[in-house]
Amino acid sequence: MRILIATDSFKESLSAIEVADSIESGILHFRKDVDCVKIPLADGGEGTVEAVLNAVGGSKIPVRVKDPLMRDIDGFWGQLPDKKTAILEMAVSSGLERLTHKERNPLITTTYGTGQLIRSALDRGCTKIFIGIGGSATNDGGAGMARALGAKLLNSRGIEIGDGGLYLADLSKIDLSGLDTRIRDCEIIVISDVQNPLCGKNGASFIYGPQKGADPEMVKRLDRNLMHFGNILESHFMNNIIEVPGAGAAGGLGAGLYAFCHAILRPGFETIADIVGLEEAIMETDLVITGEGKLDYQTKFGKVPFGVARMANKYKKPVIGIAGALGKGYQELYNLGFQSIFSISEQPGSLNKSLRNAKSLLFSASERIIRLISIDI
Repeated sequence: MRILIATDSFKESLSAIEVADSIESGILHFRKDVDCVKIPLADGGEGTVEAVLNAVGGSKIPVRVKDPLMRDIDGFWGQLPDKKTAILEMAVSSGLERLTHKERNPLITTTYGTGQLIRSALDRGCTKIFIGIGGSATNDGGAGMARALGAKLLNSRGIEIGDGGLYLADLSKIDLSGLDTRIRDCEIIVISDVQNPLCGKNGASFIYGPQKGADPEMVKRLDRNLMHFGNILESHFMNNIIEVPGAGAAGGLGAGLYAFCHAILRPGFETIADIVGLEEAIMETDLVITGEGKLDYQTKFGKVPFGVARMANKYKKPVIGIAGALGKGYQELYNLGFQSIFSISEQPGSLNKSLRNAKSLLFSASERIIRLISIDI
């Protein structure tokens, strides 16, 4: 029997690789004859680089970058075996994970560090760059990213504006004379499942601003500033930008990459699945196990386990879901490609408790699953 283990991370607990390893250990503890194929997955957020490098090989490249508050930190990105392709995740430099809860303030956080990651990949000779843009702490429309690549964003007096969404209101002119010319010869693909436009009630500020520390008045101000920024981008680049699906991803970084780097915006799961060869692996397996920290009715809105199940269903492969906890409406997934769904919890308790002990609980749950499907009736 061949079992494909294709899981996302258990957020704030285990990486996707650790989840897959724990499931494999539980299976092999009972049946050593099972051939386990592990493909850890991500959707463009935290863990994307690690998941891709684990699946296809390559090297993790360390680099010093700026965090969302312009402090020096250790970052990294992945260089694939062909040496010409890079995989980046903006959360490494510009993500919420870099800030304490008290430090969250999208008026002043910047994507400058993300631009530094791109420049580092260019310095290593990469001509194709995948950028996962989940988990951002920013709402600057990618202005900081553009500045790190050499663009100048000037106010009416010809002075460069400050960092963060607050200062977008001061923008008067864009000067690209110093923009890194290597961008023109580099294919940049943005990985994100977010389809929000840049501005408005469904835009970056209103939908995602609060989780980054914005109160209602800040949200309105950030939205006005992004609209001003978007209008100047559209005028300068002579292109529709504000309403492009995904322009509002990562606080408008989607729009910035689209405008300054001519980036292509692609769905997160589908892009990662293509890079790691998920579909081919599904075709050659007997059973698929997928999951993440919590499975509920929201899983069907483009999350990794749903994407895995949908792809497996295409080839009539059975799918088992496994999660730290099962939330409201998880039963809907039975009609969407899942044959069975399991929680790793062994006794009443909180999701946090399950996640703290996720490794051992995953081991036990996986052993229970393989024991069940091994019954000869």
